[in-house]
Amino acid sequence: MGKAIRPKVVVSRCLGFDTCRYNGQTLPDKFVDALGEFVEYRTVCPEVEIGLGVPRDPIRLVLERGEMLLYQPATGKECKRDMLDYTDNLFKDLSDVDGFLLKGRSPSCGIKDVKVYLGKEKAVGSIKGVGIFGEQVLQHFPGLAIEEEGRLTNYRIREHFLTKIYMLARLREVEKKGTMKELVKYHERSKFLLMTYSQKELKLLGRIVANTEKKPFKDMVYEYRTHFGEALANPPKPTNIVNTLMHMQGYFSDKLTPKEKTFLAENYTKYRDGKVHIGVPVNLLRGYAIKYEQEYLLDQYLWEPFPEELMNISDTGK
Repeated sequence: MGKAIRPKVVVSRCLGFDTCRYNGQTLPDKFVDALGEFVEYRTVCPEVEIGLGVPRDPIRLVLERGEMLLYQPATGKECKRDMLDYTDNLFKDLSDVDGFLLKGRSPSCGIKDVKVYLGKEKAVGSIKGVGIFGEQVLQHFPGLAIEEEGRLTNYRIREHFLTKIYMLARLREVEKKGTMKELVKYHERSKFLLMTYSQKELKLLGRIVANTEKKPFKDMVYEYRTHFGEALANPPKPTNIVNTLMHMQGYFSDKLTPKEKTFLAENYTKYRDGKVHIGVPVNLLRGYAIKYEQEYLLDQYLWEPFPEELMNISDTGK
């Protein structure tokens, strides 16, 4: 990947870093541990930071009279205000962050499917919601890579998360250099990766880089970062990826034999149908780009958006 890029990721401390869960335990995670060799982690435990201690009585999300509370049944303490104050102070101190990797289903850190009780007392049911800290992260950092450790057992979600933190880390480096030349180069190298995600945003980002309004670099790169985050909001669809690969193939298609074209097309179909990993058609196409010396293509981030060592196609299917 050339110069080593180390994304900066805020991670829940209980995921193998400290025994800070309510029961005094920790929850080591293989992926979180493996990723630690390639990124800079900043650990957080919001519940400890607001003074709940270890071990502690559990807290829960409670919806009461239309208001979401962070409630500790054993003590009757309501913790939401403390949590909001903590997040406000923490976010003021956070800079150069590329993503968040949070504990799933936690009433503080969870970003999906967190149990919400319908009342403080024994309730007749529950709904799904978002943890108080997790919700603030989503609101304050909408363009960053934000995930829960449990969802990353799905390789498609995991590779999307890795792609996003590494692309945002590279963009941070461009911002530090502060030159249009570097931003144009970054955008050119991101072209086909962006094409797999959103052709609409790709075109918009191209117009931003063109900077026909002659905006100051700081304003222009802020706008670029905002739309870049929107472009990578969700994992790319397999059909978009196949269309992009076919577009890239067009750079040297006239040099391919009919059998080679058929072979590539068959592998595109296998990937689209979920029969092979994306690495199969991508590496086949990269081999031809090398053979036919397509330097513009070979310079693209699409081939290896994150370190190959983090590539793991095992998948729980969830």
